[in-house]
Amino acid sequence: MNDKTFHINRRHFLMSASAAMAYSSLGAYGLDLLFRDTPLRVGLIGAGWFGKNDLFRLSQVADIEVVSICDVDQHMLDDAVAQAQQWHKSGKTPRKYNDYRKMLAEKDLDIVIIGTPDHWHALQMIEAVRSGAHVYVEKPISVDVIEGEAMVAAARKYNKIVQVGTQRVSTPHLIDAKKSIVEAGLLGKISHVEMCCYIHQRVDGNPPLEPVPDWFDYEMWCGPAPKRPYDGLPHIRWWRAFNEYGNGILGDMCIHMYDAVRWTLDLGWPDRVRSVAGIYVQKDGKSNISDTQHAIFEYPELNCVWQHRTWGTSADPDYPWAYIIYGEKGTLKASTRQYEFIPQGDGGRILKEAITEGEQFPADIGDNGRATSSAPPSRWHMLDFLAAIDKNERPVSDIEQGHISTASCILANISAELNGRPLQYDPKTRTVVGDEEATRMLAREYRKPWVHPTPENV
Repeated sequence: MNDKTFHINRRHFLMSASAAMAYSSLGAYGLDLLFRDTPLRVGLIGAGWFGKNDLFRLSQVADIEVVSICDVDQHMLDDAVAQAQQWHKSGKTPRKYNDYRKMLAEKDLDIVIIGTPDHWHALQMIEAVRSGAHVYVEKPISVDVIEGEAMVAAARKYNKIVQVGTQRVSTPHLIDAKKSIVEAGLLGKISHVEMCCYIHQRVDGNPPLEPVPDWFDYEMWCGPAPKRPYDGLPHIRWWRAFNEYGNGILGDMCIHMYDAVRWTLDLGWPDRVRSVAGIYVQKDGKSNISDTQHAIFEYPELNCVWQHRTWGTSADPDYPWAYIIYGEKGTLKASTRQYEFIPQGDGGRILKEAITEGEQFPADIGDNGRATSSAPPSRWHMLDFLAAIDKNERPVSDIEQGHISTASCILANISAELNGRPLQYDPKTRTVVGDEEATRMLAREYRKPWVHPTPENV
């Protein structure tokens, strides 16, 4: 994308989308977020596809100066720097870093975006708020429960705004479903929710071992996580195949839908979590994450049930990644593409389809694949983040909400590892009630010399 195309695209957004967002969600104040006396100084840690996507979306809704970019892959770093020069008015070349600690030691950033793999989120977010920056961190926020507790404590201690990339809560048609269907009472009493992902997200295979290229710092990429034998660039989605660096399909896909359900129904921590999982079909590759999993998040008179299969067909081709809320008066089915209300008995069916990013912002198409076939939530999510910073208020996906959704998914994985044992987590004591074995599993062992964060040492 050249500079001219970018400015046309940004103007198109300001003229069409921001007005609706500003007046419906942020009021007239929202327009002030888009025009500042001085640009926001922004740094990016993790310059892969998702990190650049988040940086690009922020650049489309606010005047920014991309001051610093950090990545352990020199090729990705160089590419991100070249692109970022087009994303702010000055055209300055961002500083390059291979170590995020050196970047944050400058203490000259208003916002830090974290787009690294999951095993890095906690240390980088904590160091970023210590440096004085507000943070946009991708989901899931952590790879273990205690990391998440430390991240919440750090955000509060340093009084910084932390927005989590759970963008379903900023998706226009899902906002409408919450308001027009759930809050309007069309469902009546709700006592069951189903969530699913039947998209074949599980990367697998048997690549051979090979030398680490000289332009990639594999030692730093692994950081506090275990160092697997090198069999290709892990950050081209290969890392998601391993529990060493993430939490499988629950950490990648369930968190989005579970977070959206909690927000829609105003749910906090579940009373209990239980799960069964395994590799039942795809046994030939190296991946150690489950290809099949069933999890239940229990609330009073309400079960939220998750199911994923990375093989076979979808139960409903229109809702391969979705949530379904069952009420006594009807059913609400929702995905990234649409929602549908089906009344019990007489009454009219309601269907609302989303306008996709490619349809609403055609100038994005072909821009390194950033335009998607889903509803465009990222711009709204960034606007909410900016408003929270200016007002010193918690954003819609505040770090605490991201922690609850992340930790609940992690607890489901722990339950599966313990043969489906029900787990009751107490966030006050940071223990699994009556279960010492499960409590020990709330914090993973870090690879030396990295030190695991806790709420007390942030």
